[in-house]
Amino acid sequence: MITRTVPAWHQSLINAFREPDELAGFLQIDPAVLYSGPAPDTGFPMLVPRGFASRMEKQNPQDPLLLQVIPRRDELHSKQGFCLDPVGDTAATMAPGVLHKYRGRALLITTGACSIHCRYCFRRHFAYSSSNTCGANMDTAIEYLQANQDIEEVILSGGDPLMLSDTALEELIHRLEQVDHIQRLRIHSRIPITLPERVTPELAKILVTNRFQTIMVVHSNHANELDQAVSLAMNELSQQGVTLLNQSVLLCSINNNIETLSQLCTKLFSMGILPYYLHMLDRVQGATHFEVATSEAISIHNQLQRRLPGYLVPKLVYEKAGAKSKLPVY
Repeated sequence: MITRTVPAWHQSLINAFREPDELAGFLQIDPAVLYSGPAPDTGFPMLVPRGFASRMEKQNPQDPLLLQVIPRRDELHSKQGFCLDPVGDTAATMAPGVLHKYRGRALLITTGACSIHCRYCFRRHFAYSSSNTCGANMDTAIEYLQANQDIEEVILSGGDPLMLSDTALEELIHRLEQVDHIQRLRIHSRIPITLPERVTPELAKILVTNRFQTIMVVHSNHANELDQAVSLAMNELSQQGVTLLNQSVLLCSINNNIETLSQLCTKLFSMGILPYYLHMLDRVQGATHFEVATSEAISIHNQLQRRLPGYLVPKLVYEKAGAKSKLPVY
C-alpha cells in the first residue's frame, strides 16, 4: 500500500473553521453577539485557518481580524453604487481567465480557491468556473500573451495562486517562460499572511528558478496578522530574492485610524515588506459596512505622511472600472 503524505498546509486547510458557531466557540464568544441571532446565509461561505484565528483576541467580538472574516447580516444590505463586478473584470476578460486592463500587464485567474474568505473580497461574485486558466484554457491564455507583444509583466491572481500545488505552479511558470517578451512575474497572494506554512523552501525556489524578476504582493490589513510564522515565511521568500510588497484595504472599524496603520506599515517593513498600496474599498455587493468615506481616508493618509518616512507610506488609491491604471484618491 502506498501512503501519501499530506502537506502541512493542506492539513491546515482541512482543519480550518467553516462554521461561524465553531469559530465563535473557539474565541469564547456568544454567537448571538456576532450576528444578532442565527448565523446569516450570505451565499458566501466562511473559511478561516486555525492559525489565523489563533491571532484573534478571545472574548472580543470586535477583534479586527475576526471582523474581516465572520459573516454578518450587514452583508445582506444593498446600497446604491455597490455591484457584483465593481472593478470591471468582466469587460477586461480577453480570454478565459485572462484580464488585460493596463498597458504592459496582464492578469491570470489561476484558481478560484483561497485559504481564507475575506468578507470584503471584490471577487466574491466572480464566475471562476467559466473564467480561469485551468486545463485547456491555459493554451488559449498563452496564445493571447504571445500575440500581445507589449505585455512585459504577468500577474498571477485568483482566488489565490499559491493554492496551486508546487507542480502546477512550476508548470505554469515554465509555460510563461516560453513567452519571450514577458520579463516580470508578479504574484498576488494573501497566503503568506493567512497560511504561512504554505511558504516552504521548495515553493520559494520555484518562484525564483526561472528567468523572471519575481515580485510577491501580499495582503495584510492589520499588524495583528503578522506573527512569527508570517515573519519566517517572508524571510524564506526574501532570502531567495523575491521582492516583497504589501497592499491593504482601508476598512471601517478594522484599520481606519492612524495608530493601526502606522503599526502595520512599521511592522511590515521590519519583515522586509514595503508598504505599496492602501486601497479604498472596491464597492462589491455585500461589503457596504466596510466602506470608509473618502474625506476620512484622505485625513488618515495625510496623518500617515506626517508621522512616517515616505518609504513607509503606501499610496492611497482606488480602482475604477475601465480606467487605465489605479487612480490616486487625491
